[in-house]
Amino acid sequence: MTRPALVLIGVLAYLALAFGARTYLHWRRTGSSGFRGVSGRPGSVAWWGGALFVVALAGSVAAPGLALAGVERVWGGGRALDVAAVAALAVGAALLWWAQGAMGASWRIGVDEAERTALVTHGPFARVRNPIFTGLIVSGAGLALALPTTTTVLTLAALIAAIELQVRAVEEPYLLRAQAGYRAYAARVGRFVPGVGKL
Repeated sequence: MTRPALVLIGVLAYLALAFGARTYLHWRRTGSSGFRGVSGRPGSVAWWGGALFVVALAGSVAAPGLALAGVERVWGGGRALDVAAVAALAVGAALLWWAQGAMGASWRIGVDEAERTALVTHGPFARVRNPIFTGLIVSGAGLALALPTTTTVLTLAALIAAIELQVRAVEEPYLLRAQAGYRAYAARVGRFVPGVGKL
């Protein structure tokens, strides 16, 4: 089996676990999918965050497909790159799954301004405020290392931009309004990395 085919299978399995399985488990626990959709009016900063996230998801599937079809060339490779890719994908997926589980009934994809859930500060959230997004970025880097192409690099850039916009323009303002304890929590816990990006 070729590298692009293996990467495509891995991406589909990752998406099924990270979004499909987690959505199903959340629905079984709460009766809700947890999906709240893209925030903001079309063209707004918040809307661009959601739109870029959709672009990144599509790019993660399109990249191995383009390489499989011979449309795009895979750059370089080698044992060290393979080891780094597998490590990043494994660490990113594990952090994502752990953080999603730690959120319990508070887990959501997107923000509903009218909704109030418990502020989660335990588990990985004791060290970083956005460990799910950290896991996604690490996994995105793993994809770019596993299949280094123009599309995977652009996909990683779109993912990082989407997450930055979502966190800064949507989630943090919402949490500051909705959660009395969020400001104090954000003052002591880093945004994506322990100790970095405190408010």
